[in-house]
Amino acid sequence: MHQNPWKIIDKKEVYQNNWIRVDHHRVLNAKGDPSIYGTVSFKNKAIGIIALDHNHCIWLVGQYRFPLGQYSWEIPEGGGPIAQDSLESAKRELKEETGIHASSWQKIQTMHLSNSVSDEYAEIYLARELSFFQSSPEDSEVLEIQKVPFSKAFNMVLEGQITDSLSVAGILKLNYLLEHNLIS
Repeated sequence: MHQNPWKIIDKKEVYQNNWIRVDHHRVLNAKGDPSIYGTVSFKNKAIGIIALDHNHCIWLVGQYRFPLGQYSWEIPEGGGPIAQDSLESAKRELKEETGIHASSWQKIQTMHLSNSVSDEYAEIYLARELSFFQSSPEDSEVLEIQKVPFSKAFNMVLEGQITDSLSVAGILKLNYLLEHNLIS
């Protein structure tokens, strides 16, 4: 087991809202020199879902992403409380954003996002055996939904049209699983 070479001298919360907390740390770095470190702690897990139908089509959600200042096509995704079962959060997010309910679920990827400055943790699920209902996005969301062949979504990743990390990782992982006949 690896030992933590960093020593925290003191830690001060500098900002907090409903989603994140930002801390300023005075530390001794890995070489033992005085330094500083800023960290962002997330209050939710990141959850991504690829809803795959029997024709190998998936659903993408388009929305304007404020931090980037641009429009983004993504797999359905959102956050789930740290203490809540991730699968329950995935089911809620998929139904909320797309109106889709799935009878079959499989976790296909876990990730740490931007681990040099944050503790954000993500899980990506494959949802199958789909039923369709009315979506109910959050009041703050203006979403566009499109059904695309999986091969098109894969090409969108390769061409840089999909850049969201959960979407890229999930689509690449699903492509691997399909190519190696690990799922049908």
